[in-house]
Amino acid sequence: MHLGDDRWLAALWTLPVAGLLLVWALHRRRVLLVRLADARLLPTLAASVSLARPVIKSLLLLLALGAVTFGLARPQWNAQPQEVRRLGRDVCFVIDVSRSMLAQDLAPNRLERTKMWVRDALAAMKGDRVAIVAFAGSAVVKCPLTHDYGFARLALDDLSTDSVRRGGTLIGDAIRLAAREVFDTNEASHKDMILITDGEDMESFPVEAARAAGEAGVRIIAIGLGDESVGTPIPIPDQFGRELYVTYEGEQVLSRLDADTLRQVALASRDGQYLNVATGTIELDDLYERLILKAQQREMQTTETARYEEKFQIFLGLGLGLLVMEGLISGRRRASE
Repeated sequence: MHLGDDRWLAALWTLPVAGLLLVWALHRRRVLLVRLADARLLPTLAASVSLARPVIKSLLLLLALGAVTFGLARPQWNAQPQEVRRLGRDVCFVIDVSRSMLAQDLAPNRLERTKMWVRDALAAMKGDRVAIVAFAGSAVVKCPLTHDYGFARLALDDLSTDSVRRGGTLIGDAIRLAAREVFDTNEASHKDMILITDGEDMESFPVEAARAAGEAGVRIIAIGLGDESVGTPIPIPDQFGRELYVTYEGEQVLSRLDADTLRQVALASRDGQYLNVATGTIELDDLYERLILKAQQREMQTTETARYEEKFQIFLGLGLGLLVMEGLISGRRRASE
C-alpha cells in the first residue's frame, strides 16, 4: 500500500481524544440522570434508556472518523510500472560581467538587470537543462548543465564583476568555451546559447566563434544592452565607497552598445536571432516560451516509476456508511426489548 498524502495520518491522534470525550459524555449523561430523577422513578426511566446503544453509536462515530481520515491520506495500491520521458533542450546563458556592465543606462545597472531577466527565464523553464557562463577578459563555467534550477539561481545571484579575474570583453572566447565545455559535442542540435552583453569585443573574433558553434548545432540568441549612440560612463567605487568613473588617459570612458557585431554573431548560427534591447527591457520568460519551449526538443531522460490506483473512495464511502448507520440507531430501547 502507498499513501498519496500521509500528512493526514497525524489526524488519527484525534481518535483517542474523541473516544475519551465520548466516554465522558456517556458517564456525564448517567450522572445527570441519577441527579435529576427521583429514586422511586429511576427504575422506570432507566427501563426506556439503553446503555448499549449509545456505546455502539459512539463506536460507529469513531470508526467513521478513522475511515474518513485514512481516506484523506489517499491510500493507493495495485502499482503499475510506467515509463516517464523527459523532453527538453540544453540552454546556456553566456553573461557579460565586465566593468562596462556596471553602466547605469539600465537601472540599477546592466548586470543587475540581466540577472533579473534570467531569474524570470529560470522560473519559466520546464524540463530543459540550463548552464551559466560568465565572461569578461576570460570565461568561466559558473553552472554546468543541470535540471537543478535552484542551483542555477544560486550561481546567477553570485555573479559580479569579480566573477572573472581578467578585465576586458572577449565574446569570442566565451562562445568557444561554452560550445566546448558546456554542450555535448556528440549532440548535433537542440542547443541554445543566450548571449547577453553590450557587444564591445576586444578582437576575440566572435563572429568566427559563433559560426563554429553554429556548425556544432548551437543556436545563438544575442541580446544587446546599452546606449548605442551617446554611450554611458562606467562607475567604479573608490576605497572610501565614493562613486568614480573609469577614465583612460584623462578622458572618461563611455560604454556603447556594438549592435552590428552582435547581429553578425547571432546570424552566424542557424536560426539565430539578435534582440536589440539597448536601454529598454525584455521579458526573457516570454522569449524562452516563444523561441525555446516551442522549439524542437529531444529526449533528455527516461525513468521508470510506479503508478498506483487511488482507493480513497472506499474509505470515504465506508465512513459515510458508518455515519448513516449511527444516525439510524436510536438511543432508547424499543418497547419489545
